[in-house]
Amino acid sequence: MHIESLVKSQIISSLEKVFADDKLEFPTLHADAMLKNEVYSFQLAYFSTEKFRNVKVRVNSALKPLISVYQVGLIPVELPLNHLRDLNVLRTAPGLYPDLLEPVEEEGIVILPGQSRSLWFSLGGDAMLEPGKYEIEISLASEEGEELTRSQLELEVLDAALPPQKIIHTEWLHADCLATWYDVEVFSEEHWHRLEQYIACAVQHGANMILTPLFTPPLDTQIGGERPTVQLVGVTKRQDQYSFDFSRLVRWIDLCEQQGMQYFEFSHLFTQWGANHAPKIVATENGEIKRIFGWKTDAQSPEYQNFLDQFLPRLVEFVRERKLEKRVFFHTSDEPYLNTLESYRSASTIMHRHLADFPIMDALSDFEFYQSGLVQTAIPATDAIEPFLENGVPNLWTYYCSAQDVDVSNRFICQPSARTRILGLQLYKYQIKGFLHWGFNFYYSQQSKFPIDPFRVTDGDYWVPAGDTFVVYPGASGPLPSLRLKILAEAFQDIRALSLLEEYIGRDAVLALVEEGLDQPLTFKEYPRETSWFLEKRKLVYGKLRELAGK
Repeated sequence: MHIESLVKSQIISSLEKVFADDKLEFPTLHADAMLKNEVYSFQLAYFSTEKFRNVKVRVNSALKPLISVYQVGLIPVELPLNHLRDLNVLRTAPGLYPDLLEPVEEEGIVILPGQSRSLWFSLGGDAMLEPGKYEIEISLASEEGEELTRSQLELEVLDAALPPQKIIHTEWLHADCLATWYDVEVFSEEHWHRLEQYIACAVQHGANMILTPLFTPPLDTQIGGERPTVQLVGVTKRQDQYSFDFSRLVRWIDLCEQQGMQYFEFSHLFTQWGANHAPKIVATENGEIKRIFGWKTDAQSPEYQNFLDQFLPRLVEFVRERKLEKRVFFHTSDEPYLNTLESYRSASTIMHRHLADFPIMDALSDFEFYQSGLVQTAIPATDAIEPFLENGVPNLWTYYCSAQDVDVSNRFICQPSARTRILGLQLYKYQIKGFLHWGFNFYYSQQSKFPIDPFRVTDGDYWVPAGDTFVVYPGASGPLPSLRLKILAEAFQDIRALSLLEEYIGRDAVLALVEEGLDQPLTFKEYPRETSWFLEKRKLVYGKLRELAGK
């Protein structure tokens, strides 16, 4: 039997997920288009009846220097979903799911018998490509150099470029998780190196705002427990007076700006789910470093209010000195419930006393918090956003997490990529100003009781649907992207592509094109579920851009 008959392959869209037991029956991608500064991705799906080691991946194209090649790794998924109320998923059974993207090294890949797998190709980025049509030929060759299979894609680079991203996008980076995973001291030089790597990765994939831990963020922490201290502001306490050292915060901001971060959200100054306590804050007192506030501190205590009355004015001075006034956001408490309205109100009063000139934002879904004037920038969940839209709330953000698992878009590993990517069209339609997600790299269990290995545990120890807690894996040399992170980046590129088309034909015409053929308007809960619809819609948008950019 000839080798070429043992291995079969086809080029497919980035929106497919290839499981080991899949048959190669995906729609073949023969041709596509991209913009000059877009990051464009596609996959090569392959199947073999025999095992081959050290298989070389060959790329033959004028675009080869700009193409990165990853193998799509299979990751254990034990908890695909918390319940079965929405079956717009690929699978519900535990198993090995495609998600991890690992760079293909010189030694090549191993092809396993009787299994379907895929390779991920990304090209483009900051550089402006020359317009024109390019052939991309992908072949797999055995260790002996014999070609196993070959596939081609014709890619047209249009004579147009994505405009700058306007929507603010934050994926919460957890500095303590990096210190724990890499076993380094917090804010040691090695920790700063890791932070730089992960910040760069976030920026490369469309994030332009970063959670900045003034004090250890009071997030996902067991009551009475604590997470490793990642406090950027130095505090010295002398009786009831405080002084502050911002040198570490300066280094953080400088590092983030060097990597392309534009906005800074300062970590929450009250505990999660109701603002009842102070975050963990350590200070030097009488030459000793110790915790001065935390779970034992009532949020409304005179001691903590005195601290904030001294700290916040000094922080505002720092912000103005750094000319960050238009680039900072503040948080009170994450996800307060309606039954904590009064404690949140008290905390909000303290915040507004010093921060009236700055946006204060929180993830909260009860409209009464906004209606009561307690939060300036509301961030309701995607499945609770309707009252905010109906009331015309300005500067509206949105978010989702594990609870948004019915109808709406999300990023769970078991979900189709089209369900993740539709978010871009929804954010564009509703002119959402910002999007937030809590889990860029959360590598702890629920309530941060112990570390987990994200290569083995993808659900936070049977806590949330697999994939909710992180979109990047901690490789030995640095962050390894997930397939889902690439799809999210594409979603935010979609917003920019639609914005470019809007410059040519106007917003109403763009929305008409997006919703053409739908039985009902696009909403956060109502949208086509088929991958084919998304690909056809993208083809229409890029066809229109080809036509208009050439005039």
